[in-house]
Amino acid sequence: MAKTKITVNSNGSLRVEGDEFEIVDKEGNSYGLGGRTLVSICRCGLSKNKPFCDGSHKGHFEHDAKAFDLPPKK
Repeated sequence: MAKTKITVNSNGSLRVEGDEFEIVDKEGNSYGLGGRTLVSICRCGLSKNKPFCDGSHKGHFEHDAKAFDLPPKK
């Protein structure tokens, strides 16, 4: 299986990249990604192309993405 990397961008989107990945809606239907190996997912809710980012967040969304460890599972 090809490795997929998700990057949480500061003040922006979730960048998903890899040789092969699938993005599905709540009913399990796949989005047609047109062979892309990189897409950005909206986190701000302002995109007109949800769930994909269109850059609408610029100047309207703040989050300083810093990695941390989650607490142990309960």
